Amino acid sequence: MKKIAPSILSADFGRLAEEIKAVEEAGADWIHLDIMDGHFVPNLTIGPPVVRALRKITSLPFDVHLMIENPDSYLDAFIDAGSDILTVHVEAATHLQRTLAYIRGRNIKAGVALNPATPLGVLEEIIDDCDLILIMTVNPGFGGQHFIPSMISKIRRTRDILAKQAKPILMEVDGGISPGNIKEVSHAGADVFVAGAAVFTSSDYSSTIKQMKEAIS
Repeated sequence: MKKIAPSILSADFGRLAEEIKAVEEAGADWIHLDIMDGHFVPNLTIGPPVVRALRKITSLPFDVHLMIENPDSYLDAFIDAGSDILTVHVEAATHLQRTLAYIRGRNIKAGVALNPATPLGVLEEIIDDCDLILIMTVNPGFGGQHFIPSMISKIRRTRDILAKQAKPILMEVDGGISPGNIKEVSHAGADVFVAGAAVFTSSDYSSTIKQMKEAIS
């Protein structure tokens, strides 16, 4: 089943607990948490203490996206804080296979994220260690950016790669997802859709998520 994962990057940070409960009640499948360090990307967001506090608010899976340098130093902290899926960037992980194996060894799912300019060939040697591939359809760092149209081709090519694997691997797409383009992204092969501004700047979370689910059903 395809899933909608609202990104709290676009939520009201003064009301995070309320915002998470609101999107849960509106039909969200996962909660996407963007972790930014001001180095790998030009923005700062939240750390393990906030993830741990939010974990008490909901039982929805926490899809934690590490946009940070040296992610190995923080794996345990974010896993212990309550992550269900932990995704690292291929561009930031020095020993990517080891990192993915460690995450899976902690009994949660491991994901790999690729920036728009990163070629899919980097997946060749580590795909067996992945549970999820995250295709960035904007350059990471800030919410509310516009989807890069050329990424549709990359999503299709990723689906072709995943179709050849012996085990199921989810493809997640993050960046500029909206009710207006989610159907095309779904048809290209995505399984999980990260929607930040499209959900949290809408006047009716339930209506927006419902509209997205209808488009991908």
